[in-house]
Amino acid sequence: MAMNTSNSAVLTRSEVWSTQLKEVIQDELMAQSWVNWLSEFPDGDQFTIPSIGESTVNDYVEDTSVTYNALDTGEFAFTITEYLSSGSYITEKARQDLFYAQRLEAAFVPSQARALAEKIETDILALAAGGASGGQTASATNQINGADHRFVATGTNETMAVSDFAKALYSLKKANVPDTGLIAIVDPSVEYKLNTLTNLVNFSNNPRWEGIVTSGIGSGMKFVKNIFGFDTYVSNYLPTANETITLTTAAGKANIFFSASNSELLPFMGAMRQMPKVDGEFNKDKQREEYVTTARYGLKVYRPENLVCVLADTDQV
Repeated sequence: MAMNTSNSAVLTRSEVWSTQLKEVIQDELMAQSWVNWLSEFPDGDQFTIPSIGESTVNDYVEDTSVTYNALDTGEFAFTITEYLSSGSYITEKARQDLFYAQRLEAAFVPSQARALAEKIETDILALAAGGASGGQTASATNQINGADHRFVATGTNETMAVSDFAKALYSLKKANVPDTGLIAIVDPSVEYKLNTLTNLVNFSNNPRWEGIVTSGIGSGMKFVKNIFGFDTYVSNYLPTANETITLTTAAGKANIFFSASNSELLPFMGAMRQMPKVDGEFNKDKQREEYVTTARYGLKVYRPENLVCVLADTDQV
């Protein structure tokens, strides 16, 4: 019997399905590396750290009583605020009928862990939004020792300029923050603007910008360039800002500058009351396998003096 495409059409599959599953491209997360995670928080949901100020100096006159001054005191209150869950299920019938059932079920737990990690990343960087978790005040300069710690970018149409890095460094130095381990986290639109500036791109005429670090201070970080001492990284999770500061309005992202010279100086503090934990069981009433990942944590700005936010417009790309 002769066979050709016309008389064997019934034997030809009109559509072929792959054994692979296409998954969403995921970017790298970095912010957890720059949080001072509490390790001495054994129980409860509120933690208090006392603080002390500096000693004062007074003029002294011979043979008179010395002036004694008490140190200023205060406290830093930290609370576990977040209790999150991510759940998925597959019915017994779907297990029996779906060709991709095993692949799908195997993806539940990694997908839940990633979703929680993205939420934590977003919550950490959201501390720069202003007005939350003891951080900065929105629509204000948040001056410390006379230097702005929150300001609008000075580039064309409120985009980021190289001079904004210099001002961020100035602000940190005025707050007595070490100028070592300097970190800048910027939006991709800022990276684009910086990469297309002549004084950054034209290395032959500007050797200052030649240095490119090939590995960051930890895994999963994307380094761009070192600008005025800041190792500059890119993130899609920075908070959105729409503020007017000293008569200038920016509707874009709050880009973050700080020093990571040691963990005690990090601007953000966090505590994991419960690390992400997976539970799974078969629900006999609904005849389905259920998986859930839960976590409890808290985050807060710990050292506002070590946090500079530059608001930059993202519509100019």
